[in-house]
Amino acid sequence: MQNFDTNPLGIYEKALPASLSWSERLCQAAKAGFDFVEMSIDVTDERLARLEWTSSERLALRHTIEDCGVPILTMGISGHRKFPLGSSSPDTRKRGLEILEQAIRLASDLGIRIIQLMGYDVYSESSNTTTQARFLEGLFQGVGLASAAGVMLALENVDVETVNSIDKALRFVREVNSPWLNVYPDMGNLVAAGYDPVEQLKLAKEYLVGVHVKDALPGEVRGVMFEKGTVPFDDVFQTLAELDFSGPMVVEMWADMDPTGNPLKAVTEARQLVHRLLQEHRID
Repeated sequence: MQNFDTNPLGIYEKALPASLSWSERLCQAAKAGFDFVEMSIDVTDERLARLEWTSSERLALRHTIEDCGVPILTMGISGHRKFPLGSSSPDTRKRGLEILEQAIRLASDLGIRIIQLMGYDVYSESSNTTTQARFLEGLFQGVGLASAAGVMLALENVDVETVNSIDKALRFVREVNSPWLNVYPDMGNLVAAGYDPVEQLKLAKEYLVGVHVKDALPGEVRGVMFEKGTVPFDDVFQTLAELDFSGPMVVEMWADMDPTGNPLKAVTEARQLVHRLLQEHRID
């Protein structure tokens, strides 16, 4: 059960083995000390199929959440890499918007508060003013659906030029101009793209609804063990404290890239690191 005197700490579902059932995943997250889990809707058929779950399947997961005492509060849709909202293909754009609509319905049914959208106007084709305009149009449509469901959408800075920083994400957020679209930045992605996360986070104060916590190296966004990269964690957490950020934070890791062979131990140690950083940089 989350105590409301500190930021709720979540764990990305891929930080734990994919072979786990939802009951095992949620209970392991609880054992590691996390307050919630972030669900992934990625490009794989298995995870995209979650969008088609029946009412009874959704209810069963709600019961599992109650039994384990760990909710699923956030969702990341990396499936838009395959079906980007700005694609030149009408069929791809249609599928991308369908994924977003289905994800909003699933979030509403499961009690998920925030859907993190990847800042991909396109992924496997060249970005231009037309693809960015289509992406913006898709965001407008998505916000209309999300606001009706009471589900927050938030853009993540990613590994493409269009939205590889918070200031670039804010360009779209401000254009949409809705309380239902904000930013959910990734501190590791900022460092990997060559940005100063401290200066970038300061830009997000009025729009910051979640933060991905991970380490990274220049040009390397995945699989860097905590404190083996170049993310200036002390400076970042001091900045978050000064911004009075009290929203959810998600530790992003990948079990299949864990060199220790013990992902549960790795995520437990990561949670302890983040908890220590929060305590050390807390401003009362």
